[in-house]
Amino acid sequence: MNWITNYVRPTINSLFSRREMPENLWEKCPSCGTMLFHRELSDNQRVCNSCGHHMPISPRERFQSFFDGGLYREIAVPQPIADPLNFRDQKKYPDRMRAAQKQTSEKEAMLAVEGEVLRTKLVAVAQDFGFMGGSMGMYVGNAIVAACEHAVQRKLPLVLFSAAGGARMQEGILSLMQMPRSTVAIDMLREAGLPYIVVLTHPTTGGVTASYAMLGDVQIAEPGALICFAGPRVIEQTIRETLPEGFQRAEYLLEHGMLDRVTPRAHLRAEIATLLRMLTQQSAVVYGDLPRPNEELAPRVSKPAPGADTAAEPK
Repeated sequence: MNWITNYVRPTINSLFSRREMPENLWEKCPSCGTMLFHRELSDNQRVCNSCGHHMPISPRERFQSFFDGGLYREIAVPQPIADPLNFRDQKKYPDRMRAAQKQTSEKEAMLAVEGEVLRTKLVAVAQDFGFMGGSMGMYVGNAIVAACEHAVQRKLPLVLFSAAGGARMQEGILSLMQMPRSTVAIDMLREAGLPYIVVLTHPTTGGVTASYAMLGDVQIAEPGALICFAGPRVIEQTIRETLPEGFQRAEYLLEHGMLDRVTPRAHLRAEIATLLRMLTQQSAVVYGDLPRPNEELAPRVSKPAPGADTAAEPK
């Protein structure tokens, strides 16, 4: 036995026999613990095929499966003042923004777009809980206002997908001002006679619930979504009582008259298209062999930002 046998040969063998295994091929369901293959989970719109648990989904992933052919056109949103309060806690606010932008490959917590769902034209906005908890700041307010103005101009209904932990503390009172501001923007839709549908996803809390997330003509929620102003732990500590099982979850709110529907993610396309056609007095949705999507949406379809993490299968 010598150093060639003990060291060189094992090193060479390990170099040629090593197989790189990406760490993001599998994801564990937080509800039932099932290990889910990333491609199957993506095809199922990030819903566990074992227990039906609805996992968080980014706006672009949602819109990819929501709109016909995955085609949509982004709506321009005015950029607000960066760090208006020069806020700093453990980190500076601009540093937190850069970290969130790098993690999500998005510039802010809300995406506003126009597209077609089963040939029903609409404007849609969605919050990204992965971006600083989907917190409502000035940009989110600007996005809602821009979407409402675009909907009124094009005479289109508006669908909003909410997912937020509340207002963004780094912007102080300026973030709270987005509550009345977004309410006024939604009133523009009402005055124009345009439908406004809200889909509440997990979680929708704080000032978002106290404003635009509860003002829809139709209130829909995904199964198991937490929907509240103050969370159950805060309420328990305040009233010193044990809350009912499932308190503030979508099914509980539906039973107590706060929601109109609790709809699985896979059925949202058909349900929203049907509701919008009823509210706008259009003909019924036609299923099956539909015509080709509107080509004017294709040139500006959004793609993942360069350098975004993508899962790869082993060869």
